[in-house]
Amino acid sequence: MILSERQHYIMEMLRRHSSVAVTLLARNLQVSEVTIRKDLSQLEQNNLLYRTHGRAVLLNPFIGDRHINEKEKNNAAEKLAIGRYAAGLIADNDTVMIASGTTMHYLAREIKDKDQLTVITSAVPVTSILSKDKNNQVIQLGGSVRNSSLSAVGPYAEQMLDNFLCSKLFLGVDGIDFEYGLTTTNFMEASLNRAMMRASQQTIVLADSSKFGRRGFSKICGVEMINQVITDDKIPEETLRMLGENGVRVTVVKCSDSSASK
Repeated sequence: MILSERQHYIMEMLRRHSSVAVTLLARNLQVSEVTIRKDLSQLEQNNLLYRTHGRAVLLNPFIGDRHINEKEKNNAAEKLAIGRYAAGLIADNDTVMIASGTTMHYLAREIKDKDQLTVITSAVPVTSILSKDKNNQVIQLGGSVRNSSLSAVGPYAEQMLDNFLCSKLFLGVDGIDFEYGLTTTNFMEASLNRAMMRASQQTIVLADSSKFGRRGFSKICGVEMINQVITDDKIPEETLRMLGENGVRVTVVKCSDSSASK
């Protein structure tokens, strides 16, 4: 292929899969990885893609902090389906932890008719939703409240977690990158998320497919540290494969009917 044909193929692959490995492009196009890197460099200079280690991605992988009112409108159908499925994992007499994030709000709204449920959360909106049900005992973590996420962060919140052990942590993230791990945009929130993981028997990440290949400012943990991901059916097959290679169980939820495959 000539240069223009290769670059057209690269962009088509990115539009279909959101990210693609240099090795795969070189193999499919039957050229060297050096040639592919030169093509990617030119396309990046033209603001058509972004390069990460060994890969190209269609969107800027670095995420800025945004208010929850703005984020909650994005991918609403996917978040609803993910939250509904996650709510089905909660049993009567369960003790769970819910972190911050707009997908957690969808989860909280779908938690219904649970007997003697105990919920520990950093998110003020989650407390507001779940405390309306007299069958729920809600423990709100204290500390400084982030304006953008309406969630508590800081040492006081982390110290409270020393007294608890939960069956499940439902964790929201701003980005999942296989090289860098799970991230959020705030370092204090990342620290609290790690403390939540230590206080939980398993970590279940609720992340719509747009979160993959993205990076926030602060790392929470490596991908291999989590137990399960619940996501939507727009997730690329390659991403599913890489999650499996990291020992992560994946549940893919269909947005149309909220059914799921495992």
